[in-house]
Amino acid sequence: MSPLEAVAIGLAGVAAGTINTVVGSGTLITFPTLLAFGVPPVTANVSNTVGLVPGSVSGVVGYRRELEGQRSRSIRIGAASLIGGIVGAVLLLVLPKAAFSAIVPILVGLGIVLVMFQPRISRWVAARHDAPGAAPRDPVLGAWWVRPGVLLAGVYGGYFGAAQGVLLMGILGVGIPEDLQRLNALKNVLAALVNGVAGLIFIVVAHVDWQIVGLIAVGSVIGGQLGATVGRRLPGPVLRAVIVVVGVVALTVFLVS
Repeated sequence: MSPLEAVAIGLAGVAAGTINTVVGSGTLITFPTLLAFGVPPVTANVSNTVGLVPGSVSGVVGYRRELEGQRSRSIRIGAASLIGGIVGAVLLLVLPKAAFSAIVPILVGLGIVLVMFQPRISRWVAARHDAPGAAPRDPVLGAWWVRPGVLLAGVYGGYFGAAQGVLLMGILGVGIPEDLQRLNALKNVLAALVNGVAGLIFIVVAHVDWQIVGLIAVGSVIGGQLGATVGRRLPGPVLRAVIVVVGVVALTVFLVS
């Protein structure tokens, strides 16, 4: 690897760490960068996942203030992310790429729609749950479908990961009655769990390029702190708009690739 390639991969890691903390979809920067330098697709995907784990943890630390009071929620919903991440990582190793990637545009598109119409859908969901005879919505876990939705997002994240944050913010934003910034902090915890468990599996059973991992890891840790600083200052509507824009870009990349 040339010095120029190393610098480019490191900078891609910074950008990915920043975007992952604010929204998600940082993989859409690092993964194509690795492919452009001739790294085989599976090796690139595996090494990228492992390299972004420290950046995910960095984003969680950066958002620790917004995580106050969410310990129980993080643990109980995080269990679904762990299971999903394991399943997704196994699918990457045993299934042909086309078998799962065919539904990626649908998942990303659904996430965009959920984020765009989150306030309206949330009001509708709240009205249904507050109606006479309806089961109350858990203030910690939200609607009943939040954990199954998070589990499916974890499967997707363990398999590839790009736009996982968009899906998670769509699910959490609609299903849990909570401030968007606090949900963004929770999203970082869930994504870190998925990336972490998938990364452990890949280290054990797949080929990992540790030079790539090191470059992306250092860059993503820096990006995680930058993302926490930027993301915390964004008002809810602006953060929602950023999520939608990144999601549309992700969908476009999947459709044209």
